[in-house]
Amino acid sequence: MASSLLSITSLSSSPSASVSTEDSFRGRLKLHSSSLSFTKEKINIFSNGKSSGRVSMVVAVNTSRFEGVPMAPADPILGVSEAFKADTNDLKLNLGVGAYRTEELHPYVLEVVKKAENLMLERGENKEYLPIEGLAAFNKATAELLFGADNPVIKEQRVATVQGLSGTGSLRLAAALIERYFPGAKVLISAPTWGNHKNIFNDARVPWSEYRYYDPKTVGLDFEGMIADIEAAPEGSFVLLHGCAHNPTGIDPTPEQWEKIADVIQEKNLIPFFDVAYQGFASGSLDADASSVRLFAARGMEVLIAQSYSKNLGLYSERIGAMNVVCSSADAAARVKSQLKRIARPMYSNPPIHGARIVANVVGDPTLFNEWKAEMEMMAGRIKNVRQKLYDSLSSKDKSGKDWSFVLKQIGMFSFTGLNKAQSDNMTDKWHVYMTKDGRISLAGLSLAKCEYLADAIIDSYHNVN
Repeated sequence: MASSLLSITSLSSSPSASVSTEDSFRGRLKLHSSSLSFTKEKINIFSNGKSSGRVSMVVAVNTSRFEGVPMAPADPILGVSEAFKADTNDLKLNLGVGAYRTEELHPYVLEVVKKAENLMLERGENKEYLPIEGLAAFNKATAELLFGADNPVIKEQRVATVQGLSGTGSLRLAAALIERYFPGAKVLISAPTWGNHKNIFNDARVPWSEYRYYDPKTVGLDFEGMIADIEAAPEGSFVLLHGCAHNPTGIDPTPEQWEKIADVIQEKNLIPFFDVAYQGFASGSLDADASSVRLFAARGMEVLIAQSYSKNLGLYSERIGAMNVVCSSADAAARVKSQLKRIARPMYSNPPIHGARIVANVVGDPTLFNEWKAEMEMMAGRIKNVRQKLYDSLSSKDKSGKDWSFVLKQIGMFSFTGLNKAQSDNMTDKWHVYMTKDGRISLAGLSLAKCEYLADAIIDSYHNVN
């Protein structure tokens, strides 16, 4: 292994010093592996007053064993925020990361969250380790929120629920379960999908393929292509579905289309796997946003559902979510839960308690629960207003006759603009609008006051950049 020696020699300034400490206290630095040599007068690092002595240090500088580790590319979503921070232009807009902002574009902590945290302080609750499966009160509340407290799958104890590290961690638990107990099974993922889905299944060594979803010609759902690709999937495959507010397109199937999707999955003996990241935040209704999941459960199908509370309660950094598996029997659910716990143990041992208590307090208290629903309606309403204003601005400013109505047909915090990579680059380079390169923008980072500016940027990029 290549190395170099760095030697430092220091001499005392005492006139009566022996040969080893003679001369004044001086240091000479030599890097023997190169021709560089430095001399520094009167370096007195270790001596104080009249103390004397000679100090010699040799440090080996070795070539790193990690020289073969390449630099990883920047995350395509989180990297947008880093670029945004470096931009000094006053007009800049960060429409990359999906995090709710106020009309003033400030982060928002829900009032109901503050109240729930105050309750925790008043009770003087401790910070002891949770069980591997998480906080029992949270697990009960989150499953009931997803399915409805009176749902047969809840009453018959057919749901295996474990608290996960938000949506990402919950999806990762499920991926490990698939890899271990369904070896070789493929997961079908929509094209496009949330950028981290592929990373999660790759990391768990679960094979995946894509099914058609987005139609660039209509900036809408390619329903026929979606159905055809699901029908062609091998028996036993998992089909990853977005419960509501599809990320990144904002395009959801209609209730009638959901019925058809359920028909095909059931007929082909496939396994539905839902990612529910926006319950209550998409439409403002907890029940409406869970209707797709409840449809599949009502048909007696075994279903996997990952949940997240990052968006609907604004608990982004608390990493609070859950993995639910609906099974055909209570016995099967108990066995699945035991294996999810077994997978979680070597990954992270047990989940964090703070966010779980917030959710349990909010959902478990009727007053706080109603306040939460009102705040969600407010947040969803602000995004709907911004979406409407953006459409109005695009329609009034663009004289080409282009139909921008697809903006209004989308739902949730994201909008697929239909812009390609070059056009998205123009949005950033010329207009200081930061977004992902697939043309997705987060309306949560947009204010009513900025809609006209954004419309100008979109129109210019769409018409003037190929």
